[in-house]
Amino acid sequence: MNTELVLKQLFPNHLNYQIEGYVIKGDAQTAVGPVRILGTVNAAPINQDIAIHLSSEILKLVQQGDQTPVVFIVDTQGQDLSRADELLCLNRTYAHLASCVDLLRRRGHANLAIIFGQAVSGGFLSYGLMANEVYALSDSQVKVMDLNAMARVTKIPVEKLKQLSQSSAIFAPGVENFYKMGAINAVWENLDTDWVSQALVNQRKHLESYMTDQRRVVGQQRQGRMLCNQIVEKVALS
Repeated sequence: MNTELVLKQLFPNHLNYQIEGYVIKGDAQTAVGPVRILGTVNAAPINQDIAIHLSSEILKLVQQGDQTPVVFIVDTQGQDLSRADELLCLNRTYAHLASCVDLLRRRGHANLAIIFGQAVSGGFLSYGLMANEVYALSDSQVKVMDLNAMARVTKIPVEKLKQLSQSSAIFAPGVENFYKMGAINAVWENLDTDWVSQALVNQRKHLESYMTDQRRVVGQQRQGRMLCNQIVEKVALS
């Protein structure tokens, strides 16, 4: 994935950014005005430092109070698996990052995430999946857990999981399956269209509606999550 090339295609009018380690931040001009760019590149293993860095940048944007739209760039192999990060409670830092994105949303910033390369596990869940909308390039890789790891956790044989993945998006990694489950709004096959501006225009028309998570409803409509709504309704009534 050539990050520079993709960014130039997404933001052909004006683009200014810098990459510090795995973190990218900057700004761009779109047909609907300026946007802020923030995220990770080069399949970042998101550790304490990266998560805190992203959180701090988000809080700075919120503090400015101008409700500038934000485009999150997602390219992460997931959480850093070092013992040090786990001992420092990386899960709590991820929760803080997710809360910062949620605050950004509730303060009226239109926002979307674009998956460039990989979107894996907690590294994706903690900021990319928290955005109002998530879009993916067609050649990106999306998964919370591969089938071998899922087999170890669930104690279900991997052969059985492979069989289930043929008919159920829940058991199958990949962009198309996450689209079916409602986690991804659309897959961008090419970058010839001004997708970012179109998405932001659509969001601003009904920004308040994003305060309610409709992904399980969309997942059922796309036949990717067929039982979720029934279970939620039963729990709510119990």
